[in-house]
Amino acid sequence: MSHLEIYHDTQSQTPFFETADGAEISKILAEIGVRFHRWQADAVLDKNATDQDVIQAYQREIQKLQADYGYQAVDVIRLDASHPDKNAIRQKFLNEHTHSEDEVRFFVEGSGMFYLHADNKVFRVLCEANDLISVPDNTPHWFDMSDTPHLTCIRLFTNPAGWVAEFTKDDIAQRFPLYEKQVSVC
Repeated sequence: MSHLEIYHDTQSQTPFFETADGAEISKILAEIGVRFHRWQADAVLDKNATDQDVIQAYQREIQKLQADYGYQAVDVIRLDASHPDKNAIRQKFLNEHTHSEDEVRFFVEGSGMFYLHADNKVFRVLCEANDLISVPDNTPHWFDMSDTPHLTCIRLFTNPAGWVAEFTKDDIAQRFPLYEKQVSVC
């Protein structure tokens, strides 16, 4: 179940607000310019679905985002606990960074934790299957996929080069709970 915790950016141990209500998560994140909503596939995907099968199953939503926001490139990323570079990939994403374009992720399966640093707060968002999150350009954030990742995501980019990060060099990400910290559901 998707979940949101909000912390003061100087108080990393205890959230002052939390919810698992999808509509409330969407409303709160919209206040900081983040789009969050749910998609449903146009086709049932089996466990052997190719990247192209995944894209085809969500083609209607992808095309709408491309038309509305000008995204030029679409791909699928898959990570699981057997990936040989999972630790290096996790460490790269765990540092606060920004992008010169929106970071758009749709979770086809599995989950991941986005941390958004805005308005002197940290918004810790657990994204799961069927969640779409779009982090606006220049928004400081980081991502945790856990030490045993399991995710398949559709990524959309304005820049065909794909994921390009500008690291803030702020150590804030090291002060907040990792993915493995139990998320309490309201």
